Amino acid sequence: PEETVTSSFASFIHAVRPEHLSKTVRQRSKRMILDSIGVGLVGSTTHVFDIALRYCRLYSSVAVSSVYGKPGIKLSPTLAAFTNGVATHSMDFDDTWHPATHPSGAVLPALLAASQMLPPSTKPNGMDFLLAFNVGLEVQGRLMHFSTEAHDIPKRFHPPSVVGTMGSAAATAKLLSLSTAQCGHALGIAASLAGAPMANAATQAKPLHIGNATRLGFEAALLAARGMEANPLILDDIPGCSGFSAFYSVYQPKPLSTPSDHHEFLLEKQDIAFKRFPAHLGMHWVVDAALSVRNLFINYAGSFSPSLIRTIVLKIPVSKYINRPFPSSEHQARHSFQFNACTALLDGEVGLSSFTESSIHRQEVRELLDKVVVEHPEDNVANFDKMYGEVALLLHSGDVLTGKCDTFYGHWRKPLSKESLLKKFRSNASHVLPEEKIEAIITMVDNLENLSDSSQL
Repeated sequence: PEETVTSSFASFIHAVRPEHLSKTVRQRSKRMILDSIGVGLVGSTTHVFDIALRYCRLYSSVAVSSVYGKPGIKLSPTLAAFTNGVATHSMDFDDTWHPATHPSGAVLPALLAASQMLPPSTKPNGMDFLLAFNVGLEVQGRLMHFSTEAHDIPKRFHPPSVVGTMGSAAATAKLLSLSTAQCGHALGIAASLAGAPMANAATQAKPLHIGNATRLGFEAALLAARGMEANPLILDDIPGCSGFSAFYSVYQPKPLSTPSDHHEFLLEKQDIAFKRFPAHLGMHWVVDAALSVRNLFINYAGSFSPSLIRTIVLKIPVSKYINRPFPSSEHQARHSFQFNACTALLDGEVGLSSFTESSIHRQEVRELLDKVVVEHPEDNVANFDKMYGEVALLLHSGDVLTGKCDTFYGHWRKPLSKESLLKKFRSNASHVLPEEKIEAIITMVDNLENLSDSSQL
């Protein structure tokens, strides 16, 4: 039969081998795994995680898979994946790729749960685990590159709920050693389980997008393993009958070549952004710009004195769901250019405590928010690879101080150092784990290629 886009993806998932992972890809993906575990651990302390966990405990089944931050609790594999996915995105603290999606949280929880599900005789080793993780990333990245629409900050659907579900299905299919045909069916089934609207951004429902992506992709692979079939052209562009193209107004798919002696994974060319504080990625530009102008202000006035400020001008891209003048909840605050800029100006930092109810409703923050004016320069496009943040303070004296950020620290063009990434992980994990376990995870992830049983992770 003539090769199709869908069959090429299925062949890739089945045929790719550990030796196709370069040193750079292995190192970058291990950084992602470590960061995602830390984010999931601190996320297990949140209210939305508690809601998800209580829901999952309604069901009695084979409870073999662990839950972040809850050593005494195990769930069925797919529900553990769901719960841990919710934890990962509960604070919007997880990694971000370009085109825009959160790749790790949609894949890692499924692989952790599946590793514990498999019988002792078929436990995947660390290299198998690392390969499956990268398969999940690769499928997400390739699918997003099929549409120019995917390069911009989303308007219609939350990307990880779509490509993340497909990535989870691909990664789990690889870990379970499905046949080529089963890999194709897993993708087809996953496409029928994918999608979530952007209207639920900045609500408690948004973390469900990651939880569902990793769970439903996992379920798609399990269904394919048991013989369920789906459209064998699900990724192809078939006029008059949408498959995966239903999610994009412009969709131009290309086959994925079967790896030979060398395959260049997208992670080789496009690194990941790691967040320094728990908020939407766009906030990191305005926070760094605000911190820059704050330093100028202190040099100018001797201290930060809000009474000297007449107007705060934010120059940001057009993106409705993260333009929130007066957020009233933690999830709205994590998606508010205005709140994050004002918090950075007032406190000189943004961190976990910035999004507590008491911090959000401080009178000092509200007074600064009243002074904010938003502008949308034509050259500031809603694209994580091209946007910038600018914060200008117009003073009562008539002077103007300006801070601008083109690339924040943690962006793929300015990646976190190993020391910064470890500091973030240790801080996040310390909310639920003792120091010896934190250090054991760091060591295990760093030596993942040599782990004989990935379920130990």
